[in-house]
Amino acid sequence: MIRITDKKDCCGCHACASVCAKRSITMQEDNEGFLYPVVDASTCTDCGLCEKVCPVINQDELRKPLKVYAAKNRDEEIRRQSSSGGIFTPLAEAVIREGGVVFGAKFDKEWNVIHAWTDTIEGIADFRGSKYVQSTIGNTYREAREFLKQGRKVLFSGTPCQIAGLRKFLRKEYGNLLTVDVVCHGVPSPLIWRKYLEETRENLRAERDAGKNTVSSSLKDIPVITGISFRDKTHGWKKYGFSLRYAASKAAGNSVSISAKDKNRTLLQPFPENVFMKGFLKNLYLRPSCYACAARSGKSGSDISIADFWGVQNYYPEFDDDKGTGLVLVNTDKGRMAYEQVNANDIESTYEQGLIQNPCLEHSVPRTKHVGTFWKEFEAKGMTIVKEIELKLGQDQHGIGDALILHVLLSGQHDVAGILGQRAVIGIVDNHGVAGHRQRGDLTKRINDSSIGIGNKHHIAFFDNGILSYTAHVEP
Repeated sequence: MIRITDKKDCCGCHACASVCAKRSITMQEDNEGFLYPVVDASTCTDCGLCEKVCPVINQDELRKPLKVYAAKNRDEEIRRQSSSGGIFTPLAEAVIREGGVVFGAKFDKEWNVIHAWTDTIEGIADFRGSKYVQSTIGNTYREAREFLKQGRKVLFSGTPCQIAGLRKFLRKEYGNLLTVDVVCHGVPSPLIWRKYLEETRENLRAERDAGKNTVSSSLKDIPVITGISFRDKTHGWKKYGFSLRYAASKAAGNSVSISAKDKNRTLLQPFPENVFMKGFLKNLYLRPSCYACAARSGKSGSDISIADFWGVQNYYPEFDDDKGTGLVLVNTDKGRMAYEQVNANDIESTYEQGLIQNPCLEHSVPRTKHVGTFWKEFEAKGMTIVKEIELKLGQDQHGIGDALILHVLLSGQHDVAGILGQRAVIGIVDNHGVAGHRQRGDLTKRINDSSIGIGNKHHIAFFDNGILSYTAHVEP
């Protein structure tokens, strides 16, 4: 019988609930908005199958990819709609053209993120783009198994832990299954996402009503969300923003009307200014298991992994057009054959180049000391607590509390006092200094030669596109 004694030991993949023949396990939301398995002991036969399919209990071996590519979809419109290079779409299209089925994460009518499937080319559009919320797997593992048994090709996409969960649930290899995971920073709480949407609607309504003499609340303009993009490329791939499209509507009773002139309004914010993205990137409300991810370093078993190829301009400047470049890691022979069917615009790269600004390939993000503060004060303060914590972080010499992950590739024009030049570093910095780092170039020497060193510690400011992102003290 599966028992969760420490929440970091459950990634919420649904494998245990999906495999239970007695339906004795249900996934129930906790006070942080994450789903965990709950066992009905009265119907459980204690067969142990739930434990056998748990990807946290039964972790696979670490693995490096066979091939690595910088890649772009040749269709500019699809690439615009996608988070990075748009490579997922042709992989999915190839499966559907062979009569197959594609699974992925999409928004439901209430803008919750769920897993679903499609067997049409048109349906693939719902799965494009990043969705920085943990999706609900629901019944999709069982549905995928039924399609596989029917002999249909299946492409199942998701986070590494979801792919690991699917493979454990299936308990055998299927030649007609192709798995694709995304390089994952961590999954934010669905509860926080719902709260953010609620507050955003209220803020938009308040702005619209400012200065108006509204007679009745039923006559107030109520924003209706019509589209969301976590990675809007209006101002380019490297300066992506969060956008929310909405329509100004009027509610009367149970009916809602939208005038033609109010259908296409957009809230567009640079991602450092969006409160939900701020909290996400500061690791304030990730699932506890994300701080000790059991599916990194190729342990998900996915055939292909996809990410943004941040820093591509430093290796292949002629390839970078600031419209999005994908990092494609081909992990298996099955993945290699699938990728060979894709008519992508690509350049063969290396794992080391991709890792520089995708440290989450191998490392879990740190749990900061402010997580407890966030959850303690969130109910009373809502998303305002994110801004308060941000102010505290600005006063913290270590940038993100007790630990942080440094991952930056600075260009010459954005370097700090000429210290880093065009060098890059990934490191884990805690109160004891550098716990580990990978570097290109002689970073340590350059730090030692700098004039900003204080004793054996050095204060370094990290910039992203010329904007100060955070500071840290580093021991050489």
